[in-house]
Amino acid sequence: MDAVILAAGLGTRLRPYTLQIPKPLLLVQGRPILDWGLAALPEEIDRVIVVVHYLADQIRHYLFQEKRKTILP
Repeated sequence: MDAVILAAGLGTRLRPYTLQIPKPLLLVQGRPILDWGLAALPEEIDRVIVVVHYLADQIRHYLFQEKRKTILP
């Protein structure tokens, strides 16, 4: 089963925090908002599609780093 996470917004209501960091990567209790959403997905999910736009490179970098952590010991 697939899941889609929308992470493309500008985060204008959270400015000035989102001028340098996209909203999905802002920390809540020490973890990025995106991480909370990913952790809440049910086990049946075998593919996650994350829609990005604003500061997309930062989100992509974070996701690739997290993927490497789960694959490599």
